[in-house]
Amino acid sequence: MSKYYVDKFLYTTDRDPELMARYKSEPADYLDWWEQHLGRRLGDSDAETTSWLRFTDVERTALIEHDYVTLFELGAHFFLSLTIYIGLYNDDYEARSGPLSFQREYAAKLQSWRGRPYPSVIC
Repeated sequence: MSKYYVDKFLYTTDRDPELMARYKSEPADYLDWWEQHLGRRLGDSDAETTSWLRFTDVERTALIEHDYVTLFELGAHFFLSLTIYIGLYNDDYEARSGPLSFQREYAAKLQSWRGRPYPSVIC
């Protein structure tokens, strides 16, 4: 897994409400766009870019499907993963099931990791 690249995606997307909306509504198209325009940047400008970083097929699928469990298991940073998906789903979940309902689902889906080191810490 290219942990840096996945974490960069989570971080840069989570910082911008317009990017978050695009990621939620059209994840595959957004992921392609992000890789072409933001993922290659080394810093905040277009002055320095890289061409060798790219998502693996597993990472790409997990990001498109918003599969935070797979991302966690691959070693994506747990805080970055949690905060982006709270941003994407919190309002929808709260409207249906009340406060903290997404966070409870997130914790339940990762229950098997309880007591074990987080993959993003040991990898």
